[in-house]
Amino acid sequence: MSRILDGRILLLVISFLTSLRSTKVLSEWKKCGDRECETAMSRVRTTTEYLGPDCRYLNFKPGEEITVYSKLSRKNENLWTGSKGKDFGYFPKDAVKVEQVLIAEEVEVLTKETDFLCLHGDKYTFE
Repeated sequence: MSRILDGRILLLVISFLTSLRSTKVLSEWKKCGDRECETAMSRVRTTTEYLGPDCRYLNFKPGEEITVYSKLSRKNENLWTGSKGKDFGYFPKDAVKVEQVLIAEEVEVLTKETDFLCLHGDKYTFE
């Protein structure tokens, strides 16, 4: 019985440590199309396959269209945020080609804690 309990505690610790990694702040600043980051900035086409390291990232294959809503700035300018169908997440800007710019000027705003949470189905996972 104690072996089963020890195994469950070990799994709980591993799960907790994994969840800490997935809520890491990727940047304190981001650029958006408006102050609320609700306006689409551009449409891009994927040029390569990409599988993100955790649930905050958008996975895709070559040739898919993504609508971009924000771009991390200052600390981590390589990551953009966008949607592909119902999926939403971060992806490397080097994996896409801009097809259409939808805004005239970008606005830089502070990121929020909720910018770095995983979205599973219809609910947010606060870890």
